[in-house]
Amino acid sequence: MKFFIDTANLDQIREAQALGVLDGVTTNPSLMAKEGITGKENIINHYKAICEIVDGDVSAEVIATDFEGIVEEGEALAKLHPQIVVKVPMIREGVKALKYFSTKGIKTNCTLVFSAGQALLAAKAGATYVSPFIGRLDDISTDGLGLIQEIRLVYDNYGFDTQILAASIRHTMHIMDCAKIGADVMTGPLSAIDGLLKHPLTDIGLEKFLADYKKGN
Repeated sequence: MKFFIDTANLDQIREAQALGVLDGVTTNPSLMAKEGITGKENIINHYKAICEIVDGDVSAEVIATDFEGIVEEGEALAKLHPQIVVKVPMIREGVKALKYFSTKGIKTNCTLVFSAGQALLAAKAGATYVSPFIGRLDDISTDGLGLIQEIRLVYDNYGFDTQILAASIRHTMHIMDCAKIGADVMTGPLSAIDGLLKHPLTDIGLEKFLADYKKGN
């Protein structure tokens, strides 16, 4: 399972990279704005800065919603760095653009996916990643993890290469549940990844080991 961090905060990205388990980064206009990154030039420079920190794929989102605009933005983003993955919304024009990018060898991440049918279309169009937003489904009393299971079944039935990128991860149990049902990638906050480190028995055991060591020295 690949671990992506979902943020535009460079310090958090550096911390996740230093941990040694980071495989990539996802971000979006909302996360950029949260860090005070606005304006086309500043956003582009921020994507470049992220690519300099991490070794893996970095999803960069298009703003256009028409086919020509998505293609123009996507091609420009893809030229910024080999690690850039063009993030395309799950809309009619987006699906057309996914197919276009796949024929050009440009990696894509189909975002805002909320059904197995949408995920099937994205895979048929050649998306590199598909991002079902499980946390947002949970917010409206819908089973986000159930969607991951449905997509996994469909993709396995037909041998699609598109990777399931579980997005809108809210907490550590989301990560573990997605790992159990076969998500290829998770993307979430640093806090959710850090949560995997924690267990009270680890703390108690280490405390005892250190206390016993001190007794003999």
